[in-house]
Amino acid sequence: MIGLEDLLAVARAAAAEGGRLLSTSGPGNVQTKGDRDFVTDLDLRIQRSIREYLGRAAPHIGFLGEEQEPNAPEHDAPELRWVLDPIDGTSNFIHGIPLCAVSLALTRHDAPILGVITAPFLNLEYYAIAGQGAFCNDHRIKASDTQSLSHAIVSIGDYAVGNNASVKNRHRLALTTALAAEVERVRMFGSAALDLAWVAEGRTDACVLLSNKPWDMSAGVVIAREGGAHVTDSDGQHHDARSAHTVAAAPGVSAALLDLVGTALTDSDR
Repeated sequence: MIGLEDLLAVARAAAAEGGRLLSTSGPGNVQTKGDRDFVTDLDLRIQRSIREYLGRAAPHIGFLGEEQEPNAPEHDAPELRWVLDPIDGTSNFIHGIPLCAVSLALTRHDAPILGVITAPFLNLEYYAIAGQGAFCNDHRIKASDTQSLSHAIVSIGDYAVGNNASVKNRHRLALTTALAAEVERVRMFGSAALDLAWVAEGRTDACVLLSNKPWDMSAGVVIAREGGAHVTDSDGQHHDARSAHTVAAAPGVSAALLDLVGTALTDSDR
């Protein structure tokens, strides 16, 4: 059995190849997946390339990618699975905004145990193994020491599109309003992977993402935790694959932020 250190090397190499393609290729054909939701030829190309590489390097491990591929082979190894977002921040990429990344995690029973996030336009590579700390460009990173929401930079996820967007955005707008009244600044980067990695690194102090898709969150969750951030659902419960939302925060602001988020979401349902 390949150890986690070796699997991290495999994941870093795979994500690096994805990052190379992301930084040297155009989007190609852009197709609509749903209301204001897009997939490019490059999304599919990166996913195919990484899946093939991982299949050769670790054929015993399953695979889940954001972009569904017709006739893609399935694996009979539910315990371990790679989880990939080939371009996290596709809309940013299409518009030439450099806030996008390749996000690759290894999960055991759907819990992330290893993660790599490569943002080639920013020359940033984040990675972590559960229990071994988080790193950016081979330097150890940690969440901020901020103790007050009034001194906190907090990022939020994109506003919703597609089915029930108006209902979902009622929650998001209430959250934005509540944060704007309390925190130093609110930011929206358009990449969940970078939201979580930047909390791990202390660039930001928290992120509140009202979603929990595995390809969006898995790599960033393990990196944020290993950076010392508290990662929970919006109700403060431990974050896992069943969580509705994803909140990562520096320890000094986590409790206050969760109180604010809980109140905002409750009030928006009234």
